[in-house]
Amino acid sequence: MQYQRRILDDTLDELFPHVSAIALEGAKGVGKTATASQRARTVISLGDPGQREALAANLDRVIQVPPPVLVDEWQLEPPVWDRVRRAVDDDPTGGRFLLTGSAGVSAGVRIHSGAGRIGSLHMRPLALSERGLIKPTVSLGALLRGEEPDIAGESPIGVPTYVDEILSSGFPGIRTLPERARNFQLDSYIARIIERELPENGVTIRRPAALRAWLAAYGAATATDASYSTILDAATAGHHDKPARGTVDGYREQLTRLFILDPLPAWIPVFNPLKRLTRAPKHHLVDPAIAARLVRVGKEGLLRGDRTAASTGTWLGALFESLATQSIRVYADALDGTTAHLRTKDGAREIDLIVEGPDRRVVAIEVKLAPTVGDSDVRHLNWLGTQLNDQLADRLVITTGPVAYRRPDGVVVVPLALLGP
Repeated sequence: MQYQRRILDDTLDELFPHVSAIALEGAKGVGKTATASQRARTVISLGDPGQREALAANLDRVIQVPPPVLVDEWQLEPPVWDRVRRAVDDDPTGGRFLLTGSAGVSAGVRIHSGAGRIGSLHMRPLALSERGLIKPTVSLGALLRGEEPDIAGESPIGVPTYVDEILSSGFPGIRTLPERARNFQLDSYIARIIERELPENGVTIRRPAALRAWLAAYGAATATDASYSTILDAATAGHHDKPARGTVDGYREQLTRLFILDPLPAWIPVFNPLKRLTRAPKHHLVDPAIAARLVRVGKEGLLRGDRTAASTGTWLGALFESLATQSIRVYADALDGTTAHLRTKDGAREIDLIVEGPDRRVVAIEVKLAPTVGDSDVRHLNWLGTQLNDQLADRLVITTGPVAYRRPDGVVVVPLALLGP
């Protein structure tokens, strides 16, 4: 199968010739091994018991084989991290080691941080622009640099296609399967997390059904900052024997360590006048398709406008925001930026995404499941402009509409399919 180039490849092309060791981290199935293999002469796969046993018996093998060396699923043999770190101390020549991992090390396992020796890059599922639908016409990087570029482009993609992209997932090995096979694989992915991945990483799951219920409740809270107690109540409605808070905290910690939970942190800006901002993260899974399968909603239900609760927006709106968030985080990482959300403690002001560049300038982004944008949709973006002044590089609304343009008030309106890095 021909390799599909990723946005992260540009980052690796820039960094790896000068950096001796880079770790690619992310959930299983996002494409880490395929991407790293493009640059490796030697591949040591620790998912293979024989290769793992051989490396455990001779950690020096990583410096005895032809470089660049890829150690796949390195966390299965944690001492290899320190051996690579020492090898970098001895010879910091660029382009020597790539390590891929789908989990952090198990609790209680101590390794050196690798700071200054092993750099880390987070790999997520395919962003929308990586899926080959249409060529993006608007660059997030240009907006972040404050270039005020001309905004143009037309997208033939409407809501039904965005729904298809949500449900097909950004996992390269799953998204192209026929619908029933794809759903089977997504269900199997969830089952493997609960039944195999967590136990193999040292986590005892005494009540798998309770964990699955909690994970489904977390998925139903996608794109919200619902409290963890609210999520627990939703997971155990009608049950008197709720899991202990420590048990639930353990679920969160371990699922985050496996990169299955991908919460979006709250933006806590430095050196600006904003006060009284919430610190609660917004909830997102590694891919909105996982959330859809956990809640058991399909295309018909999403297009019908089903809601997770009477007081919330549509379930499709939450998943579309999650798809946009996933893609924009990929773009922001490529730009050496960070992604967060903003909400005041009184709930009066809320902005879906804040992308902050290395110079602390930001692009504020609202995500709207609509083809058109009115003045009410941009009021929080314009408010932020009065607070940040020159620190705000641009304001952006992501839509499902057909055309990219800049409004008279300066706000950029872009269909999600036309946005790229």
